[in-house]
Amino acid sequence: MTSVVKVFAGQGGSGWLLCLFLATFVIGTDDFVIAGVLPEIASDMNVSEAAAGQLVTVFSVTYAIAAPPLAVATARQPRKPVVVGGLVLFALANVATAFAPHYTALTVMRVVTALIAAAITPAVFALAARASAPERVGRAMGTVAAGLTVSLFIGAPVGTLLSSAHSWRATFLAVALATTAVALASLRLLPPLPGAPEIGVRRQLLVLARPAVLLCVAGTVLGASSGLMTYTYVAPLTYGLTGHDGAILALFISVIGVFGALGTYLCGRLTDRWGADRTLIATFIGLVTATATLALIGALTDKAPNWLIVIVLAVWGFAGWGFNPPMNARALELARDAEAEAVALNTSGLYIGIAVAGALGGWVLSHHNGTGIAVAATAVGVVAALVILTSVHRYPTTAPARRCSSGPTG
Repeated sequence: MTSVVKVFAGQGGSGWLLCLFLATFVIGTDDFVIAGVLPEIASDMNVSEAAAGQLVTVFSVTYAIAAPPLAVATARQPRKPVVVGGLVLFALANVATAFAPHYTALTVMRVVTALIAAAITPAVFALAARASAPERVGRAMGTVAAGLTVSLFIGAPVGTLLSSAHSWRATFLAVALATTAVALASLRLLPPLPGAPEIGVRRQLLVLARPAVLLCVAGTVLGASSGLMTYTYVAPLTYGLTGHDGAILALFISVIGVFGALGTYLCGRLTDRWGADRTLIATFIGLVTATATLALIGALTDKAPNWLIVIVLAVWGFAGWGFNPPMNARALELARDAEAEAVALNTSGLYIGIAVAGALGGWVLSHHNGTGIAVAATAVGVVAALVILTSVHRYPTTAPARRCSSGPTG
């Protein structure tokens, strides 16, 4: 967290980047906390945990479908009103979620919440890119993306504890309260940047349909499928490798979260230093190496030492979350005329990857043991790396030195 906070001073000290970081933090908390409160929701709503788990699917699918058209619809609007207004609506949606009288109403509110999040998140990333000096775009993107990662290992666990102590409804009220605070801070601190230039819906769609952009998004889908498969099924995977769960599993998840946040932040800085292309390739090499190592360990033993798994998961967390900043920076540069729309499309790819990871990983786990998850994640990761290498070779983005000389984008 200290490393993440240090970058705010380097971006002008105005607090705007902190607001954007907190915006993705509350959105991520709202998304990820569902997994931790499923038993309480299922009990309160008199549905099975499997049915309650569909709330995660509903959110992800809604976000994936809605993000690109919402980005197209709001791209010309000034960034600050989109972000602040969206946060206000997000807070109200969470209040309504907390008071949902039955499962159907709760499902509808998850759809509404996902629609609002799908409108806010691309605007947040686009604002971060435009408000930053060219040589600091990568670290700004990394800091904003770190909000999602930090929500995974701080926001979601705190929300889960709050649910255990009070109720799942209290968790969503807390998210609403935190979002309100972020909205008020954003109203005061965000710079009043205009929307993107008017280029027409047809031109926007043509930009997003460029082979360079679509190949970039394909890499995101495959990369997320590989990385999130490992995370989604980390419990059976690590149990199969070590024979331990409980407190050891909590340690493994904490390691992933801490190094994931570190990777998100540092890979943002590396994007500024190396460029998005080199950083992206490096993260995918790290991701595939880590999952292949887990698969190899599983093939050799079912009693691996915990310290060895901690080391491999640290590398995986760093690379698996670290690919987000260079991937988004690359998407922004490949679709410079439609920045928010490109981030929206790329984020949709992320959520599609999450859905694929859950479905494919579940099938693998039902037919094999936990090690099969690592094997499948490695296979998908190799394909993702090949797609990324092809994308970078055919459609290279601007090197850092050239980008720095082009002048501010905001």
